[in-house]
Amino acid sequence: MTVLESEALPGGRAGQLTLDGFRFDTGPTVLTMPELIADALACVGEDLNDWLTLRRVEPAYRARFADGSHLDVIADVDAMSEQIASVIGSKDAAGYRRFADFARRLYELERRDFIDRNLDSPLDLLRPSLARLVALGAFRRLDAKVGDFFADERLRRIFTFQSMYAGRSPYDALAIFAVIAYMDCVAGVWFPVGGMHAVPLALAGAAAKHGVEFRYDTTVTRVEMNGSRAVAVHTEAGDRIAADAVMLNPDLPFAWDLLPTGRAPRRLARLEHSPSCALLLAGSSLPQHDQAHHTIHFGAAWRETFRELIEDKVPATDPSLLVSAPTVSDPALAPTGKSSWYVLVPTPNLDGTTDWDAIRDDYRDRIVNRLEALGYAGFGDAIEAESWTTPADWARRGMAHGTPFSIAHSFGQTGPFRPRNLAFDNVVFVGTGTQPGVGVPMVLLSGRLAAERIIGAVA
Repeated sequence: MTVLESEALPGGRAGQLTLDGFRFDTGPTVLTMPELIADALACVGEDLNDWLTLRRVEPAYRARFADGSHLDVIADVDAMSEQIASVIGSKDAAGYRRFADFARRLYELERRDFIDRNLDSPLDLLRPSLARLVALGAFRRLDAKVGDFFADERLRRIFTFQSMYAGRSPYDALAIFAVIAYMDCVAGVWFPVGGMHAVPLALAGAAAKHGVEFRYDTTVTRVEMNGSRAVAVHTEAGDRIAADAVMLNPDLPFAWDLLPTGRAPRRLARLEHSPSCALLLAGSSLPQHDQAHHTIHFGAAWRETFRELIEDKVPATDPSLLVSAPTVSDPALAPTGKSSWYVLVPTPNLDGTTDWDAIRDDYRDRIVNRLEALGYAGFGDAIEAESWTTPADWARRGMAHGTPFSIAHSFGQTGPFRPRNLAFDNVVFVGTGTQPGVGVPMVLLSGRLAAERIIGAVA
């Protein structure tokens, strides 16, 4: 097996940037369901503990609100319900217990029959578990369903904001996406020593140990076809590499560009893409006393924010921010006595009219000022190294529509309605744009589903 990678290291979006002694993850920063990594390693007889050191992130998130209140999201049902009872009240604490049970059952039903499975037709949904999902209320709107458990608006936000990962508003997303809240808020969040980039390094290391050849700094220019079968891959350097099967990892529009013209499905141009984000990576002299690893700062606005990002496709006037402080869990990611920061701001993708190159510096300053207003005093002056990424930059890195979150999970783009991973007899897609979808757990599962396609096709 040969892996052709255009970058100098494995990982793709889960890359790592080093600046002046600071190491930053450039993509996902929240790791859930580590058993999926263990499963991938076990497929070649390797043990996760021999390749990764994982630390539990507790709290999974700290949620801060515009009224000055805060809640720690603790992946322990008893401890979390006690906190809710103390801060909010016993009724919502009981509601949390019911929500945790609902989300767990949702995950169990979805994982086996609808997530961890190749789906070729809506008929593949016709299983007994579908009726159970309907009975659970999984096909109601997410906000309305979560509202069955919580009267307090703060709790509704904590357990619905994850719909943004799927490119949907909580008022529009189906309740099946409460499964994401289960993954991080109930099952828990982890952080690998060395940063999230340690995960692809481990997977690539295990693969290489078992005979996989990696060719880095190698750009693929086209896939050579003979009828409905791929026979070779061509590179920018002029190499032709014969192939029994081909797995393509780029965003779908770019993956189809590697295949013969006229083969791409017509719906490709009509696919709706998720909102994007701006990302500030900052190496700092700012101390991180009492800082949680992940803090979500919720703005006063909520419904309006989703309207601006998804419908109007303009930067939110009052955005919520994710502030991650990886050196809280792994101080070695920064020079001694220093700290690293990862600040993610949801934005529209490039389907809107915003000229991100024109507002690039002003928007960066606006976010730094926002951080200082939120209590990070002196944040701007303390920055010693930084990287600032906008939707225009994501596009230049090969991400369709300028979003790292790929194709949105609308009803018509979820499950069997999402683009299939099998393009031709022995050409398979993998990653966020195909089944099962977006996020680290889903991408890991997409690899296994793609491998099953290839093994079946080659056999």
